[in-house]
Order: sequence, then structure tokens, then C-alpha cells
Amino acid sequence: MKNQPLSLNRRRFLRGSGVALALPWLETFAANSHRAEGNPRRFVSIYHPDGVGLPLKADPAWKEWSWFPQGGEKDFELTKVLDVLEPLRNEITIYSGLSHPASRKVHGHSNADQYLTGAATGGHGSYKNTVSVDQVVAEFAGEYTRHSSLVMSTNGGIGGPRGAQTQSFNREGRPIPAMNKPKQIFDTLFVTSGKDARERLARSKSALDFLVANTRTLGKKLSKHDQHKLQQYLDAVRDTEVKLQKSQKWVDTPIPKVDIQNLQLDAGPEEARAYFKTMYELIYLSFLSDSTRVATFQLGRENGEGPHDLLSKAVDLGGAHGLTHAVKKPNGWKNLGTYNRYQAEEFGRFVQKLKDTPEPTGNGTMLDNTFAMHGSASSSFHLSRNYPIISAGGGNLGFRNGRYLKFGEGNEDNQAGAGIVSDVGWRGKIEAEEKPLALLFVTVLQRLGVETESFAGVTGILDRV
Repeated sequence: MKNQPLSLNRRRFLRGSGVALALPWLETFAANSHRAEGNPRRFVSIYHPDGVGLPLKADPAWKEWSWFPQGGEKDFELTKVLDVLEPLRNEITIYSGLSHPASRKVHGHSNADQYLTGAATGGHGSYKNTVSVDQVVAEFAGEYTRHSSLVMSTNGGIGGPRGAQTQSFNREGRPIPAMNKPKQIFDTLFVTSGKDARERLARSKSALDFLVANTRTLGKKLSKHDQHKLQQYLDAVRDTEVKLQKSQKWVDTPIPKVDIQNLQLDAGPEEARAYFKTMYELIYLSFLSDSTRVATFQLGRENGEGPHDLLSKAVDLGGAHGLTHAVKKPNGWKNLGTYNRYQAEEFGRFVQKLKDTPEPTGNGTMLDNTFAMHGSASSSFHLSRNYPIISAGGGNLGFRNGRYLKFGEGNEDNQAGAGIVSDVGWRGKIEAEEKPLALLFVTVLQRLGVETESFAGVTGILDRV
């Protein structure tokens, strides 16, 4: 008898075995999991509100506490804000001169919604968002994983227009609720049972069918305004239906077993260091188990108090948002820089862990196949220009790191808008030219395998990346 080609993929093996066992990603089955090369391609975006410190050159704080490095593309020198990333120097790229054209006149308290979408959400009036780049990736890569994407934030939920508590938006521009409790996230990723899950899905499907049938009948009796509101509601229900269908597809596949020794699932933002580490660990485990290949994590909400304001407790400082308003007080730039430094430190810890983990398919490390970015939609004092962005990894995706890339013209030393401490500066005119951040997003999408030439109305890729 002729030898038959080995065509089993991991899911079929698990279903056919009849054993509730979570196997590692086996090289034998990798070729069928995600294109011929077998390597998963991952995307993660970490967002922090309130921008970063940009003192003027004349200020004694500039040398040590300005966020952007000093120097050229390869010979750049990290200040005290980012020097915690020095051990990862060859794995990171730092960008300046990028922003979304549609939001450059929007106050920083209102701009988080558009960081991953590039939409003209505006600073007031009617509001309409568009799809976020992570969800474009999720549409492409989500077919291969139990969860299309992992959406997290410190505050949770969706927030409100121009006060988003999530970075992820679907094709209709509707916000995707973020999870913020480590236990909830862990249970979503790694806790279930076949029989119970199937029964829950059946109940949910029945309830949704009943709801849709009754609301459609009701719709004929409503005013146009209420019909519009009802349609928005039904759109949200439709999103739930899609999730249910995906869950049904995976209900018979055993949940991966993971090592939980580094997790403190009861930690909240008030235990800032434990909370940060646990949330990053959950992203890492979701990638390691191939539960998802796309994740977003918003470290707070623009303009205000809330759980995220407690995160600065990690460095024994006051409310996170208040740090940006106190830069002219004694040690003000240092205090803001210290908090930004801590954010970079935790991102670096996550990146290092990806680097230290061999890719389960055998090609490089997990970091080689992951594009990780960390940034904000504000630079100095809520100015929606010159976004401070770091990316890491992606060596197998074609990204060349160990560089400080400056784009645009007229702000090579990052002094446009530097030193401002009030809305007078935000309203001021800035002559410097910047490149659309969407060019980087198109570049990322293409290297992750998404066939596209444009994003957010911008066509082309970012040169030198």
C-alpha cells in the first residue's frame, strides 16, 4: 500500500483523538495552519494616553527627560525615558514625524479613538469612526484561531465618543468592548468545557433569534429616530451572532493548558505593577497558545480619571493624567518621564519574553513573527502631532530594527510644540510637515499578509521601514 501524505492539521488531530489533551503546536502539522511557511504572523498594539514629555532644548530637563532619542538613525542615544530599552536596541524602532492628518487639530483629550483607525472623528459634533487596523488583521488571521482578537484596556468597556476605552473598532466603526479584569480575560481564553459550552451557545443562539424576531416586528411601530437607534442595537446583536458562530466552530476543540505561575488574576490597577505584568502575560499566553494572533491593550482613557489613573502608583507618583499638567513644577518633567519610562520598561519586558521564546514552528523566535507597537496619539501636552511610537520585532516579516526613523520636514529635533503646558500651545500653528501614520499601517498590513494598498484613505507604504 502506498504511503498516504500526512494531511492532518492540529484541530483535526485533537477532535479525532477523543482525548481532552491540549497539544503543543507540532511542526508536523504546521504547514496547514497558516500558509505554507507555517509561521503565525502576529500584531499587538499598546496605547498609552496623555502623550509624553517634550521639554525645550533650553530646559535643563531636555537632555535626560525628553521622550525622543537624540542623534541619528543608527547612532541615536536614548534618554532616561527610554534607556530601559537599551538591551533591546537591535529589536526596536523608534518613529517621529507621524500622525493622522484628519486629527491634527483635535485636542489630545479627544483623540484616542482614531489612533488605530485614522478616521476624522473630530473634536465635537457628529461622530463616525471606521475600522481599526488590528481588526483588519483579525479578519485575515482570525480564521486560524479560537479568538479573532484580544481586546483589553485598564478601564474596560467602550467608553464614549472621543473618550474611548477600547482601541478596536469593527468594519462599521463601532467600538469593540475591551476586557479589563485579568480573571475575566483568562477565563475567556483558557476556561471552558465542551458540554457546558455547547449548552451555553445553544441558549445564547435561541435568545438572539427570539430577540431579533421581536425587535424587527417592533421596528414597524417606531419613529424614524427610534428605528435608527434600534438598527444600531441590531448591528451590535449581529456582532454577537458572528462571535457565536465562531465559538460553535471551536466548541469541540480542547482549550490549551498554560502555565499560570506568573499571573495574579485578582490584581487591579491599584496594584499597578502586578496588574501590568499580568495583562502583558495574558497577551503572551494568548500568542503562545495560538488562541489569537491579534491583541490591543489600552493603558487608560484620555481626559480623565478612572482605573488607569492609578497606574502611576507603580512609580510612587500621583494620578497619571495630572503628571502632564505639572511639568513646570519642581521635578515635573522628571516625574512624567519616570512614568513614561515605566511604561517602556513593561513593554520591554513583554518584548524580551517574546524574544526568549522559540517559535513553536521552529522558525526563529516569537518576536521574529510578531509586530509589536507601543504609542500614543499625543506628544507634548495633548498635542495631536508627532506621535511617540516604538515598534519591536517582525524580523521574519521584513522589519529592520535598531533604528530611529524621522519622517516629515521641519521638526527633525522634535521641538515643534515642545515645552507647551497649556491649551494655548495646542491651538498654536505648527509649520512642520508630517507623514500619515496610515502609511505605516499599510506597510504592516502587507507584511502580515493582508492584500491592500491603502488604509484610512491613505495609499502607499512608509519608506525605509
